[in-house]
Formats: sequence, structure tokens, C-alpha cells
Amino acid sequence: MKVTDIIFALIFGRMLGFLIEDFLREGGIKIGFYYILIFWIALPFFSLFCLWLAYLIGKKWLFIFQAAKFLLVGAFATIIDLKIFELLTLLLIPIPLISKSISFLVATFLKYWGNKYWTFGKYEGEDINKEIIQFFIITSVGLIVDVASFYYFTKIMGPQFAISSAIWIKLSVIFAAITAALWNFLGYKFLVFKK
Repeated sequence: MKVTDIIFALIFGRMLGFLIEDFLREGGIKIGFYYILIFWIALPFFSLFCLWLAYLIGKKWLFIFQAAKFLLVGAFATIIDLKIFELLTLLLIPIPLISKSISFLVATFLKYWGNKYWTFGKYEGEDINKEIIQFFIITSVGLIVDVASFYYFTKIMGPQFAISSAIWIKLSVIFAAITAALWNFLGYKFLVFKK
């Protein structure tokens, strides 16, 4: 594993801890000192451990290591997506579908950079314009999948299991990102960043 792999895994683990803390506070659950230690220390090292396992397995099947990196990039971008969505909805744009579209596009920029250079290690391309057009097409379809999934989870399905509406909206952002992630991974791996 490279140093960048280690650093990114640790950062992601910390970001995941931040997200879990946010959900717990939103749900009215008090967080004690030991839980904060878990969020600040254990989750980053757990993330690193999982990436290390994927690295070992990836020596035989490269796809596994790439998928693990893709998940880390996607999860990191999803957290950014969620926070930008909340900020836009709170401060600037009170229409959730517009806020979600903007937050998705910002997160997609992060995904492009992370997947191109870190996940798939493609530093030069034969035709950068073709790559950008392909990325834009895959991402545009991903945007439709993401926003449609968000709409489904929030408007059609609605809150489940006695979960508050505020937490359900956050979960819907995550569910929508996961749904679009499958499409994006296949498109990026086999079309945009293929070697």
C-alpha cells in the first residue's frame, strides 16, 4: 500500500465517525467520552485495516482493491454531498431537489478526481476530451439515478421504522448515493478510466 492509501483511509474513517456522531445527535442520543474515542480513533484504524485487507486480496484480484478504493472515494464524496445538501437547504436553496442536484455535482467532481487518480490510477489519457465527455455522460445518468432514488425514498417510500423525517432525509441522501454508485463504478471502470 502507498502512503496516500493510508492517509485517505484514515481520513475516511474520521469522516465516517463524524457522520455517525451527527446521526446520533440528530436522533437525540447522547454521546459519551468512550464513543467519541471510538469515533476519533477506532473508526479510522478500522477503515485502514479494511483497505489493507482489500490490498492483500487485490494482489490476486485487482478488482477488489479498486472496488475498496472506489467505496472509500464514494463514501467520502457522499458525506460531502450530505453536508453540502444540508448547508444549501438551510441557508440558500429551500427546495430539496435543487439542493440535492447541486450537492451531487460537487460530490461528483470529488469522485472524478479520486477515482481517476487514486482508484484506477489513470494519470494520462489518450484523449482527455473523450474522457471528459464519457465521464459527463456516465455522471449525468448517475445524477438522474441519484435524484430519482432520493425522490423515491423521501416522497414515495417516506420515513420507515419510526425514524424521524430529518434523519430519514439524511438516510435518503445516502441510499440515493449507493444506488447511483453501482452505475458509476461500472461506467467509470469499463468506459471512462479503462486501461
